[in-house]
Amino acid sequence: MATKHEQILQYIDQLPVGEKISVRQIAKALTVSEGTAYRAIKDAENKGYVSTIERVGTIRIERKKRENIEKLTFAEVVNIVDGQVLGGRAGLHKTLNKFVIGAMKLEAMMRYISQDNLLIVGNRDQAHENALRAGAAVLITGGFDAEENVKRLADELQMPVISTSYDTFTVATMINRAIYDQLIKKEILLVEDILTPVHETVFLKTSETVAEYLFHNKETRHSRFPVVDDNMKIQGMVTSKDIMGQELDTPIEKVMTKHPIVVGEKTSVASSAHMMVWEGIELLPVIDDSHILQGIISRQDVLKALQMIQRQPQVGETIDDVISSQLGAIGNRGKGEDIYNYEVTPQMTNYLGTISYGVFTTIVTEAANRALRNFKRGDLVVENITIYFFKPVQIESILEINPRILEVGRKFGKVDVEVFNEGKLVGKAIMMCQLLDRS
Repeated sequence: MATKHEQILQYIDQLPVGEKISVRQIAKALTVSEGTAYRAIKDAENKGYVSTIERVGTIRIERKKRENIEKLTFAEVVNIVDGQVLGGRAGLHKTLNKFVIGAMKLEAMMRYISQDNLLIVGNRDQAHENALRAGAAVLITGGFDAEENVKRLADELQMPVISTSYDTFTVATMINRAIYDQLIKKEILLVEDILTPVHETVFLKTSETVAEYLFHNKETRHSRFPVVDDNMKIQGMVTSKDIMGQELDTPIEKVMTKHPIVVGEKTSVASSAHMMVWEGIELLPVIDDSHILQGIISRQDVLKALQMIQRQPQVGETIDDVISSQLGAIGNRGKGEDIYNYEVTPQMTNYLGTISYGVFTTIVTEAANRALRNFKRGDLVVENITIYFFKPVQIESILEINPRILEVGRKFGKVDVEVFNEGKLVGKAIMMCQLLDRS
């Protein structure tokens, strides 16, 4: 039977998009305490199907598909720009396709405005009205208000009119930054993107026996299964090693491994890979905040996903992506060991104007990874890294990075990396990696 928390989430999920909800309303509708209702609404917000806006309240929004994650709803825009909704609140759940800056004559401006756009403009009343009639929302900058007829029109057409105290340039920058951040998130593969969902997962109940394990083992040819209680909460893992020598009527609860290592749906695939390698785990149960089983991921799923990522073009570049793209090979010492150079740009420095520790770490890590891949194709998990800074590296310096393989085995690699500036040694790193076969 579903818990009160789960019942509330199901209730919210079934509400029509655009409907306003409140703690008191949920508590009354489902006869639960306001504390329970509040926690469930916050969970729904984290899951992405409600949005809370100051001075407006909480509204049901359309849960974004992964391929559309770079799109923002008007509700999210309100929060990004610390805005105030002047009209058209019923349309806050809608998604904007693009934003247009109204820094031109009205006739020229309207050529760029279409359905579900966002016009960013100052106190130009006619532009507000024309944009709404074209099916676009309006974001008024500079803290200006809108005319009463514009507010009424916004309510009638269910398209938001929002006011913010920021200027047009700042607002455009803030929205662009939010979209760019979501593009980066789109490239970060999460467990929820690759898991085998619970309705396709074979699992055992604590009340079942070794005989049921053997039946599932024969049917699926799998040797590891999650174990749950009657409420679908994860209780353990059972493997072929656990049931060896046990009687057929022995309860699974008696032989399973209790308190198994688990991951959440929002855990990154890279983090899960590291956990699996480090702990020597082949299968991980995926749970939600209430420890309810949501599905499983296997080591094969994780490796396949990581290899797929490497073949995909990057859309939103992180700092790591920028550093990697700027690290150029300038020579070769033989034995497959390349020498790289890197220019320290302003964005890669700290407040003192010297290269930041994080950037330096990324440079030596990337160089070591490339050196290891010349010896052994496959995926890497960094297990240990020791870094030494000898001298500060100034802005616009040209670094020479020399990775040298110390040892490569079937499962491990050890690399020494020396970093020079104008012929002088400025830093050094020693890195240990676990090597994962692509088979």
